[in-house]
Amino acid sequence: MDMSPLWISLKTAFSATFITFFVGIAAARWMSAYRGKLKGFIDALFNLPLVLPPTVVGFFLLLIFGRYGPIGKLLFELGTTIIFTWPATVIAATVVAFPLMYKTSRGAFEQIDYNVVNAARTLGVSEWKIFWKIILPLAWPGIAAATVLSFARSLGEFGATLMIAGNIPGRTQTIPVAIFFAAEGGDMDKALIWVILIAVISLAVILLMNYWTEYQRRFLSSMSSAEGN
Repeated sequence: MDMSPLWISLKTAFSATFITFFVGIAAARWMSAYRGKLKGFIDALFNLPLVLPPTVVGFFLLLIFGRYGPIGKLLFELGTTIIFTWPATVIAATVVAFPLMYKTSRGAFEQIDYNVVNAARTLGVSEWKIFWKIILPLAWPGIAAATVLSFARSLGEFGATLMIAGNIPGRTQTIPVAIFFAAEGGDMDKALIWVILIAVISLAVILLMNYWTEYQRRFLSSMSSAEGN
């Protein structure tokens, strides 16, 4: 049995999660502090891939990265292309996973007690240090949960991936795509193997996250008890 869909899926999910981690946190931090008139519109735009059908997201990506799209045309002139390549799977997974990272991280930032942040500012602490030393650690449980959700979403992406990357065995065929074509071809046993495998991976990731969150909660609780004594 060809195991390339597993490696392609894991490679894609890790790459997309890495990108959404930084881009999502930056967007969430900016939006949590932004007070402009366009806040509602920008927030809706960031969350749009979450509510759109994946095939619609894939179609928009085709318009952007296709041969006659703004980015695709530029890449074509440079002698390269994104469509139907492995980077296309990363782009599709990143776009659909971004809203989960953004929305959950923003919620974590907005739940912070900013009295602590303001106290640090009155002491002359720079905004950069405030973010890395105060805001990020306080929001970390939510950010960690957002990272896991983004990874799981990237791992299970199908529609947009099929639209922009296609089904090329050994290059762009991820586990969800392999499941679809195996089932369509009547190879239900093969499809079932992939279904069980991706379910086990997703469950393992969520369980590890739950154990880690519980450990963090107990650690913080013990630290608070020690300080109280």
